[in-house]
Amino acid sequence: MAKFMDVHTSMTGVSAEDLKAAHQADLDIQGEEGVDFQQAWADPTTGHVFCLSEAPNAEAVRRIHERTGHPADQIHEITITV
Repeated sequence: MAKFMDVHTSMTGVSAEDLKAAHQADLDIQGEEGVDFQQAWADPTTGHVFCLSEAPNAEAVRRIHERTGHPADQIHEITITV
């Protein structure tokens, strides 16, 4: 499966608890699209949240985030890692 980094840009003020709840919502239904959300990071000051996942495609990631109420503004496939 491919790896993806998605970016949310409008989550200003997100707390650790908010991030954990949003991530858990994704985890609860990720299997329905064959996605494996692995990690999430946030900067509450800028409102940026970053999520790392493995998925069959970017659309599967998009659908999960949309269904859980926090759509991604950008989804990037990661093709090179070191």
